[in-house]
Amino acid sequence: MGEGVGVVGQLFFGRDDAENDLVDGLLNGAVFRPNYAYREVLSGRKSLIIGRKGAGKSAICRRLAAPDGHPGACVLITPDDTAGDEIRRFELQGVTADTAKSLIWRYVLAVHAARHLTLHARAAHGRRPPPAVRALRVFLRTNGESDDARLYDRLRRGASGLQSANLSLKAFGVEAALGVNGASEGARASRQLEVLEDGVAAAFTALGCAAVHPPLLFLVDQLEQVWTVDADSHALVTGLLLAAKHVTGRYGRAVRTALFIRADIYDTLDFSDGDKFHSDEIRITWTHDGLKDIALARARASLGAELTVAQLWEQLFPPSVRGEPTAEYLFARALPRPRDAIQFLNACRSVADERGGLAITEEDVLAATERFSRWKLQDLAKEYLVNHPFLRSLFPLFANSGYAVTRELVETRFEARREALHEEFPAYTDSLTPQGVIDVLYGAGFLGVWRGDDVVYTGGIHAPPGPGEDEFHVHPCFRPALNSLGPGRGAPAGGVRLRGDVDEACERLRRLLDRSPLPMPAHTETLNQILSIETEALRRRTRGRHPTSAQFAVVAGRFEVLADELARTGLVGHPVTRRLQDEARALLRTSGGAVGSGQGSSSGG
Repeated sequence: MGEGVGVVGQLFFGRDDAENDLVDGLLNGAVFRPNYAYREVLSGRKSLIIGRKGAGKSAICRRLAAPDGHPGACVLITPDDTAGDEIRRFELQGVTADTAKSLIWRYVLAVHAARHLTLHARAAHGRRPPPAVRALRVFLRTNGESDDARLYDRLRRGASGLQSANLSLKAFGVEAALGVNGASEGARASRQLEVLEDGVAAAFTALGCAAVHPPLLFLVDQLEQVWTVDADSHALVTGLLLAAKHVTGRYGRAVRTALFIRADIYDTLDFSDGDKFHSDEIRITWTHDGLKDIALARARASLGAELTVAQLWEQLFPPSVRGEPTAEYLFARALPRPRDAIQFLNACRSVADERGGLAITEEDVLAATERFSRWKLQDLAKEYLVNHPFLRSLFPLFANSGYAVTRELVETRFEARREALHEEFPAYTDSLTPQGVIDVLYGAGFLGVWRGDDVVYTGGIHAPPGPGEDEFHVHPCFRPALNSLGPGRGAPAGGVRLRGDVDEACERLRRLLDRSPLPMPAHTETLNQILSIETEALRRRTRGRHPTSAQFAVVAGRFEVLADELARTGLVGHPVTRRLQDEARALLRTSGGAVGSGQGSSSGG
């Protein structure tokens, strides 16, 4: 690269969304990284692609639809609000909501297949089309489906025809509306669809497409645009799943589907046939190596040069940040998905470019860390706004304190806010419990759980926190924005020192209780609480768990609660009350978690 390596003004890692990335050329064949999920979908082994927002679902979808992606024809379907409203409103007497929505989706897919066959027969087979194809052409013309209509218009026409059983099926030899007197709307609509799908299947067979050409691929993306937390949205998505499975079976190897669904939507679905889709599922996961591969490919594309790994991470970027290799520093502080990686890398580049730098310095990366963390905390609340509108209100529970917390500390902080949260979000009281909060925050990637000898964050094969797991860490991505202080897990030497502080504090309090006893039953309750703290500390030590700043914050909190209870009974100036307050402040100072202690946020976390 020579001197060009230092010119950060030319560096660019891409756009935040696949659509604009495609326009900028950063999703072309040379830059797009064909990960395992892409290869599985391309091969036809998987048809249900699940991933978090920003995980790369749309990038895979757009690459499959590109001329050098899927080798056969593709139909891309991306519902908008008007299309979503039309599907949600669609219902049929005599069948469930899931079944009704599956029928309208089947109609849309059948019409798209029919239009593909009428165009494909002329372009690829070069002869007079067989009668089955001519029948499809007549059907499309007589039902107003010959044009390249918007999805909304196609849904509207299909809904009208299926609900009133007035689709014109003369092209297939059916002269009148189908149905038997007394048959339900659902039964009549299903019969009409069977006739149409029989016609489509006959045309595929007549042309011999399954044996000669790659299959027609239906791509359905951006369902989150039409998702709300209601029964009709649930039926919209489950109906699509049922329809996709039906058409691939009905048309055999001539048709395939690929549905791209956000994980937070898919994981809320609950329907009787859900177990039939496990073999079709693939969840998009990313490793640090995969994200580094993306970073290098995009840097090369923007600079128009064969940048090496060393040039990217040792010349354009500083070799290390706070003692960590720069790439590891960056990707440990972003959720494992391409969008976050792209945004963080672009933030580093922007900070350097704003000051006119020829390379990105460690100070630039640290400044970008703060900026990026604020973005992502806001983005996380927006990402889960539909399913968990209360998420933003949970963040203050973890602000201005150590980023390692115990279950007990979460419970203590939550209880102080329970009433306010329940008043603000009355429809979510079942989720707004200490365990519910832990489950939601873990599922969103905000909290990780200490398991074995490491912190595990959501994703892959990791199970959610169980009742016996009581230590959680705020993800490094969000710590600067929350001003989370102190180490996540103390080194053994520090743990010994802190452990001694707890034991000594409890011993001092017990000696003081002997010298200056409290009135009964306050004396008994206070002594029992102190003994309980000592017993819990011993239990953790016998399990081989090193103390963290979070455990000492919990103990400090318990001392403060005891002091408040004594003060409310009129013992404000009692020596035990004052000593409890003093020991609480001392523990917070020792653990690095005292509010107002003068410590700044630990971006390096």
